[in-house]
Amino acid sequence: MGRVRRGQRRLRRSAATATAMLALAGCGGDDGDDESRPIPHQEFLSRPDLKPPAVEITEGPAWSARRDAADEYIFLSPNYGTRTPQDGSLILDAAGELVWMRPASDEDPDDDPFDLRVQEYDGRDVLTVYEGPSEGGHGHGEVTVLDGSYEEITRVTTGGSLGPDEADLHETTITEDGTMLLAAYVPTEADLTDVGGPADGHVEDAVIQEVDIATGDVVFEWSALDHVPVTETMVDYAAEREEVAEEAEGDEDPAVLGSAEEPFDYFHINSITVDDDGSLLVSARHTHAVYRLDRSTGAVDWTLGGSSSDFSLDEDAVFSWQHDAHRAPDGTLTLFDNHAHGGDDDESSRGLRLALDEEAMTAEVAAEYRPPEERVSSAMANAQLLDDGGMFIGWGSRPHYSEYTADGELIYDVCHGDECLDGDYDGGGGSYRGYALEWQGRPTTDPDAVLTEEGGESAVQVSWNGATEVAEWRLTAGEEEAATVARDGFETTIPVPDGGAEAGSLRIEALDDDGEVLGGTTPSESADEE
Repeated sequence: MGRVRRGQRRLRRSAATATAMLALAGCGGDDGDDESRPIPHQEFLSRPDLKPPAVEITEGPAWSARRDAADEYIFLSPNYGTRTPQDGSLILDAAGELVWMRPASDEDPDDDPFDLRVQEYDGRDVLTVYEGPSEGGHGHGEVTVLDGSYEEITRVTTGGSLGPDEADLHETTITEDGTMLLAAYVPTEADLTDVGGPADGHVEDAVIQEVDIATGDVVFEWSALDHVPVTETMVDYAAEREEVAEEAEGDEDPAVLGSAEEPFDYFHINSITVDDDGSLLVSARHTHAVYRLDRSTGAVDWTLGGSSSDFSLDEDAVFSWQHDAHRAPDGTLTLFDNHAHGGDDDESSRGLRLALDEEAMTAEVAAEYRPPEERVSSAMANAQLLDDGGMFIGWGSRPHYSEYTADGELIYDVCHGDECLDGDYDGGGGSYRGYALEWQGRPTTDPDAVLTEEGGESAVQVSWNGATEVAEWRLTAGEEEAATVARDGFETTIPVPDGGAEAGSLRIEALDDDGEVLGGTTPSESADEE
């Protein structure tokens, strides 16, 4: 399976991780019940308000030491069922150390983050993330766009016939035309008799809107119900109805599947991407199919997979309950094959690349990306094709991310949740998607620094949330340079020479690779614990 190591290079007083020290605050019993402990988290004296997860890295057969120094950062939006680690938007480096975090508020159910990633807008790299409520696998919110200093540029949401704040959490893709592809779920009347429901039933219609980011205008809209019949669903209506009834048992006004209060989600759109000819590729989890849409008329050009596939798929190419369909530069189609939905017939999930012959209308496996051992991800997840032809997999409901070579050999597998820990840990930690991407962040805020004393020795603990260009930290005491040390993870410890331990006389400066000053601050006497 490969060598296992912890995500932090070592334990430091200034940024102690709870991975190997189970007595730290991240394992306090007040976060869970008497039978379970919350997942270990990283801690920082200069930023006690940030509590990202500690990670465990397993090296695969294709591991090489250069992976530790990779330029890419890891982008996640994990969700935990305990107070710590925190939910939020998260950037980690190759060693699993924090780079940037924007915590979600436990008190605000309307700021759940999904799908944090780097995209290009208006000629520059930006961060995008869905923020809003999430319930029952759907969202009704908006997408926040941040610049390289983590300042908000704009927010994007639905418009036109849907009105605002109906953007779903599943898709946030920015196109070359300066538009964003959004999904929405719209309760709509539908005849459900062909699937065992009422004639006057209701479904969740999956709607696509392409929205001009600058103006908010809707330039394209598509409805699944107008193009894909309810009979293409692979969801067992009778079993779903029974499950809804069991969950509603004891309610004063129990929900009934197919009603206006509990619409049947027959399609479940979960990705919208642009094909190489400008068409749209749409993944629908509940029909086990990928659709190519004509972007001008909305017509379905072809269907891959499901009960009405236009392609003949080899047996090992058949996928189900999938996510995240993309056209690769070489013409293959990539997706995450969940092959699971929480049922008795679940199988191990995988990343998948399919070779499509659009003349013979056949599909076969070009490559697959399997976990180091069987891993059933029944929800969420993605498969990101990397520039070198390799694949990055975010395992969705399973708190892992992995990287593979182009031919499917595992480079590493990283756990950021409860299931890689021995003992009674709780909290989950799944992330809707995960990405490995390049990013340059230069915050407009000052660094954070605190003066500490231990055993008669003074030191400054310094960090700068989101700063990616810091190579060294310089400490000055009055007019004199006291020390210059290399950046050492999110938080760096700088020893203070004897006689220079008065916070008011100290100054910390962040230096880039050329020795240029990026920013600075004066350390406080202590950090306020939250």
